[in-house]
Amino acid sequence: MTGDLRMVLRGGMVTQRLVIVTGLSGAGKTQALRSLEDLGFFCVDNLPPALIPKFAELCAQAANKINKIALVVDIRGGEFFDTFFEVLSDLDARGIRCEILFLEASNETLVRRFKESRRRHPLSTYGEVLEGIQEERSRLQDLRGRANKIIDTSNMAVQQLKEVINGIFADSAGVSGPHITVISFGFKYGIPLDSDLVIDVRFLPNPYYQNNLRSFTGNDAVVREYVNSFPLTSEFMEKFSDLIQFLIPQYSKEGKTTLMIAIGCTGGMHRSVALANRLGEILSDKDFRVTVRHRDINRSK
Repeated sequence: MTGDLRMVLRGGMVTQRLVIVTGLSGAGKTQALRSLEDLGFFCVDNLPPALIPKFAELCAQAANKINKIALVVDIRGGEFFDTFFEVLSDLDARGIRCEILFLEASNETLVRRFKESRRRHPLSTYGEVLEGIQEERSRLQDLRGRANKIIDTSNMAVQQLKEVINGIFADSAGVSGPHITVISFGFKYGIPLDSDLVIDVRFLPNPYYQNNLRSFTGNDAVVREYVNSFPLTSEFMEKFSDLIQFLIPQYSKEGKTTLMIAIGCTGGMHRSVALANRLGEILSDKDFRVTVRHRDINRSK
């Protein structure tokens, strides 16, 4: 599903936004739903898919029109969940368009979360969490392919997930283009799975090899000044920011509502952090909606 994610009920006058939150158990769907509720969405958890079309119509016909709806639909629905793709086709036939938000995390992260919470995985019969996670991941693969937005929460705290949700779904009157997330990372820890554009800045001089800078990060002035002191950095940032500003309206024309730009260095602590902050400042000055995150900034400490 691409293009405008706001749907109009056929035969009605009210414009609604319908968001279906789904994904892996333990990936943060409950936190995402709470964040959407804070943004004014009418939220329902674990709604059987077959009820979605009727529920959307009832919301449109309510005396006080409900024009922002968020529903969690996941594997807990059992046999009801198996009808999800039929329901999506039914929604299309009725002229009801929805946005699918898919949350996931690494197996290691999910196992740890289930162990810490002492919850049972919905597909784990004998308490073997990993097998349940693997089965669920396999069963949700096709749905993941239909998602409009995928968020990997492996390295996110609850507050960080809330910031991402706010950036994507908060009202955007007065600002231009999609919501942009600029994320710094370390290649030694892997590329962010949900990134749209990845840039490698390991060609720049590394502050890690300066003894007086090693313990600082790209958030500290001394590292920023060092990284930006090289003419190569200035030339790169000029060309890179020009490219990004050229691409943003092109993505908007294709109906893209979010854009994640990942900037990586070796450890995700110095160069990528400094340049992610700088790109965020440049885009903010151009009135784009921007969130800057540093995924690996504390891993090397």
